[in-house]
Amino acid sequence: MPYSAKQLDVTIGDRPVVVLSREAPPEGGAAQITAAEILPGRGMNIHQLTAYIPGKGPVELCASPVPQKAREAIVEGPEHVTNKTFGMGGPILLPWANRIRGKALPGGSEIEALVGGKTVRLPANGRGRQPGAEPNSIHGLLLSRAMDIAKLDAGAQQAEVTAVLEAGDFRGRWPSKTHVSVAAQLKDGKFTFQVTARNTGEETLPMAIGWHPFFAIAGPRAQLRLRLPARRRALVNNYDDVYPTGQLVPVKDTAYDFTAPGGAPLNDLFLDDCFTDLERDARGHAVAEMIDRAAGYGVRIRALSKEIIAMQAYAPLNRPVIAIEPQFNLADPFNPIWGKTNTGMVMLKPGQSVTYAVEVEVFVP
Repeated sequence: MPYSAKQLDVTIGDRPVVVLSREAPPEGGAAQITAAEILPGRGMNIHQLTAYIPGKGPVELCASPVPQKAREAIVEGPEHVTNKTFGMGGPILLPWANRIRGKALPGGSEIEALVGGKTVRLPANGRGRQPGAEPNSIHGLLLSRAMDIAKLDAGAQQAEVTAVLEAGDFRGRWPSKTHVSVAAQLKDGKFTFQVTARNTGEETLPMAIGWHPFFAIAGPRAQLRLRLPARRRALVNNYDDVYPTGQLVPVKDTAYDFTAPGGAPLNDLFLDDCFTDLERDARGHAVAEMIDRAAGYGVRIRALSKEIIAMQAYAPLNRPVIAIEPQFNLADPFNPIWGKTNTGMVMLKPGQSVTYAVEVEVFVP
């Protein structure tokens, strides 16, 4: 079955939308991912994954509008206007995932934070909904950046796109300088992508990478089963701020235990929790699953990189979506509340690099 890699006429962030695809299998073929829609103009957001499910045909896995609607929804503007970007599809989070706290600066658009021993100013693009909620900086600095497409390639065995970004010091917001490269492949019925960050500066580069995919829940929310290979989760002050307390507690024999084969039902549990102490298979991979039996399929996310030590799970009660986010770091990773806990930040010396890699596949439960 031949593959294709093409740019659409639709542009988002001054870059054409890229689609990797393959021919759908004949009726009765195995469940597989057949297309990936990617936004190079928004940090290589994995905007949509389409799968063939036996008996159903093509199914869109991600909670995302079509590219034309996405262009209208994603605000084109200053770097801190990025929240709609991480509210759909699967944005890449870099150089950190989740929240960083700091001192609110006059004007309300920035916070001052200590990152790897250096004081930096970060966009204040996050805060709780309660009056007087403390602003924070959330989900990194890649969300609104336009990547340069390095190569589109397709043949009999796979389709691939690679892109690069000379991010520098992220407009003065992050220590040292960063070169980012992303490679995404559609092959063997699976979708895989790698993100490599290399320190091209002269200082130590603090680096963490994550992914924030919103998967659509097609059947009733309560029946969705979730499997997370984690022995512990991080406690938070509340589900409005969602600031970590520095405590990690066992999930065993609690409502947050999703470790069993086949997972556990989501029921009416709200989630915005960081799970860690990950169990790994014989190849060193940590594997999460969402199983939508009512819809007749499941999605398996395989964290390939050993640096991925956490998975954030977000499942709101008012929207039929679930985000399963493999990431390097725990939330607010430079906060002294963590003490001697490894918070997952990789400290790269000049010339060093680190790679984040994740594989996604579908299956029939």
